[in-house]
Amino acid sequence: MHSTHFTRRALLGIGIGLSALLTTGAGPAVAGPVNTSNAGIAIDGHDPVAYFTMSKAVRGDKAITADHGGATYQFVSQEHRALFVANPAKYVPQYGGYCAYGASQGYNAPVEADKFTVVDGKLYLNYNGRVQGTWRKDTAGYITKADAYWAGQ
Repeated sequence: MHSTHFTRRALLGIGIGLSALLTTGAGPAVAGPVNTSNAGIAIDGHDPVAYFTMSKAVRGDKAITADHGGATYQFVSQEHRALFVANPAKYVPQYGGYCAYGASQGYNAPVEADKFTVVDGKLYLNYNGRVQGTWRKDTAGYITKADAYWAGQ
């Protein structure tokens, strides 16, 4: 009987922890499907860390990789790889690397890796330049809609 009580308390604690994670916005980056090539490569081979450190889309080296969430990410350097491995949630694109605007409209769409926006330390990718222009007109509103959609993935 004592172990049952402990198990219920542990499960309640886990549930509270998960609820807190989801309300802080940590959920969308890692939940749901991941946009990859047939070979399992994310972001069309672009280095996720470069969006933050170099402020641009840069193709990674096929020999410098790390796996996360069912996808393989490529990096321009071992330093970028180390940053990613230490904190992948900081660098992976939101909505599994699918178009952020598409997610706000309720579907998963492919992206052009150089059509991106970093908002509040999170990476958002877009389908193309035209869609990115629309996305940037109401980024906060589209993020709210996309987060709601992605929570069901």
